[in-house]
Amino acid sequence: MSWFPGAMSCKSKVAPSVDFDHSCSDSVEYLTLNFGPFETVHRWRRLPPCDEFVGARRSKHTVVAYRDAIYVFGGDNGKNMLNDLLRFDVKDCSWCRAFTTGTPPAPRYHHSAVVYGSSMFVFGGYTGDIYSNSNLKNKNDLFEYKFATGQWTEWKVEGRLVARSAHGATVYNDKLWIFAGYDGNARLNDMWTISLQDREQACWEEIEQSGEIPPSCCNFPVAVCRDKMFVFSGQSGAKITNNLFQFEFKGHMWTRIPTEHLLRGSPPPPQRRYGHTMVAFDRHLYVFGGAADNTLPNELHCYDVDSQTWEVIQPSTDSEMPSGRLFHAAAVIHDAMYIFGGTVDNNVRSGEMYRFQFSCYPKCTLHEDYGKLWENRQFCDVEFILGEREERVLGHIAIVTARCQWLRKKILQARDRQKQKGKQEAGEDSEEAAASKQKDSKSSGGPPLLEVSIREAEAQPFEVLMQFLYTDKIQYPRRGHVQDVLLIMDVYKLALSFKLSRLEQLCVQYIEASVDLQNVLSVCENANKLQLDQLKEHCLNFVVKESHFNQVIMTKEFEHLSTPLIVEIVRRKQHPPPRVYSDQPVDIGTSLVQDMKAYLEGAGLEFCDIILLLDGHPRPAHKAILAARSSYFEAMFRSFMPEDGQVNISIGEMVPSKQAFESMLRYIYYGDVNMPPEDSLYLFAAPYYYGFSNNRLQAYCKQNLEMNVTVENVLQILEAADKTQALDMKKHCLHIIVHQFIKVSKLPNLRSLSQPLLLDIIESLASHISDKQCAEMSSDI
Repeated sequence: MSWFPGAMSCKSKVAPSVDFDHSCSDSVEYLTLNFGPFETVHRWRRLPPCDEFVGARRSKHTVVAYRDAIYVFGGDNGKNMLNDLLRFDVKDCSWCRAFTTGTPPAPRYHHSAVVYGSSMFVFGGYTGDIYSNSNLKNKNDLFEYKFATGQWTEWKVEGRLVARSAHGATVYNDKLWIFAGYDGNARLNDMWTISLQDREQACWEEIEQSGEIPPSCCNFPVAVCRDKMFVFSGQSGAKITNNLFQFEFKGHMWTRIPTEHLLRGSPPPPQRRYGHTMVAFDRHLYVFGGAADNTLPNELHCYDVDSQTWEVIQPSTDSEMPSGRLFHAAAVIHDAMYIFGGTVDNNVRSGEMYRFQFSCYPKCTLHEDYGKLWENRQFCDVEFILGEREERVLGHIAIVTARCQWLRKKILQARDRQKQKGKQEAGEDSEEAAASKQKDSKSSGGPPLLEVSIREAEAQPFEVLMQFLYTDKIQYPRRGHVQDVLLIMDVYKLALSFKLSRLEQLCVQYIEASVDLQNVLSVCENANKLQLDQLKEHCLNFVVKESHFNQVIMTKEFEHLSTPLIVEIVRRKQHPPPRVYSDQPVDIGTSLVQDMKAYLEGAGLEFCDIILLLDGHPRPAHKAILAARSSYFEAMFRSFMPEDGQVNISIGEMVPSKQAFESMLRYIYYGDVNMPPEDSLYLFAAPYYYGFSNNRLQAYCKQNLEMNVTVENVLQILEAADKTQALDMKKHCLHIIVHQFIKVSKLPNLRSLSQPLLLDIIESLASHISDKQCAEMSSDI
């Protein structure tokens, strides 16, 4: 990225064939946008398929990426196992047979292949003659293919690793890691590793795993992201699930990633499946295809490792979607995923290659930024006095009133009382005393905290509730810790009182997922005491399950249970009540994003405590929100807050348009990145000037300019480019205007352009016409 004073650089899709003059006076601040070829994000593109004379259509093969090529090895064509090596050049989009010498691995499928250094390593798989059904067996051999020389070599390795196929394999820390698979008799869940640094010293070593180890499985993918290995679904016999597990290489610890934090209405994980692919890119895992309960889905599922949420990627409108398939293979080159082959409908093998363009947007830090505001307790303006013990918890009026109507009313009542008290004191105090109070207020860093008394809440559950208001999340209870579950039950009671539907649902899901044989009676008794009928019902049903009942009633806790509950459990066991199904949709409440959007659009007007001046025009806002999202505002409010509570808005030396400023506020308040392209020019430098947590806004501005410069909006973008001194964008807009002038001349915005810009258009038109005439004259000669 090249930098100029106050300037950035990006690529664009628009008119890549146009040459731009980027020479410009060094004394002028300007923005350069280096136009070039651009691939639409989230676009599927069908590439040339592999011709039969190069290699057969196949499934159960492997693909790896090395430099700018995809290498395909092995698999089966429906009749025979294969051991040919094919090469696909991603730049030329051309297929060929890869050059090989030496003895390749025997024909096989369900093997694994990884890249380490400048070599490909092929391990295991299933070999033999499937056509005659003879000599079929699993292998545990290891072969190396050197890309530079085409040489195949078998490694002779010490160790007792069980032969297997349909396993998972990856490279981490100079080692090949092999997990699970099928040995011909049973599915496995063991793990082995071997160093790839020195062939002479290499030997297999079994890894002692701990934690929530995935069940024995096969036909699953693995992917490495953020120094962890991930395993999703696969064939696990009766235990087949759609669980996602992560493995920490350093501690050899497995963790099942919970989905209990996903509210109803949130995108669920993909269906359980096998024969699918999963690749890692940036902070995401992408799952495609496989057989899911006798269907072959073709949605692309994406898992965000940071937020632990799933979503289905919506492909771009010009996508050429692959059909559903299983036993295909996938690899990543640069910022795109390549998928080849597989079994499609009616057991037909495929020779197709597809490319999917990833998006590289930095993550949204909205929840994290508000979470840090809560943790740091800077700029707090409200103090909640809780319970009989009058414990105190600080907070921010802007966040609390945006998220909870019940607390909003409490705050308004407290504010009214404070005003009344202030009026009474003002009447009683002398002018000197009032002046002294004002001075004390300034020296203490602002007005006194608003005190709000809430008798029905204790500090610990209230703090969990506050954490939810700021982040939309609550801390997941530690497995087996009864006190954690009981705390969340207290939070649930508060959520019911405060009418926080979203928090209610989260608490219910957390508690139900945490109930086990050890804590069910404690949870049931607490639910009974707190009159939480839904949770009590869940616990009673859990106890009377055939597989649970005998274990629960033999515990010491059952002996000490209250008599009415023991009676209820016995009666329920003898006469289970009929199940009641409700068609009523579950109210999942509003999210942080929805609440902050409503707050910016007017719901938060009466709680504004700062005035932003845009070219002299006032825009009320909220200090805590601005400080949470921008280090520029955070430093200003902490160190040199203007006495009149007014802040002039600019981006460097440039004042954005009113429309662009509103786009920036939407980004600050609730992370919105949708805006007209002309706003993107104004806001391109905003992430750096205002100190946002990352350059997510700039990445979206860049894409917006790449994708959306059209005849319809070219005049607005011309004005923005002129004002921001984005000279090459201005030149590009003039290029579009003169080449599409008949259409542009009919746009109403043309009449409202400034005189200098109209003169620029006339000059460009004159130059274009004269160039055209010169060309015609030379052709006549």
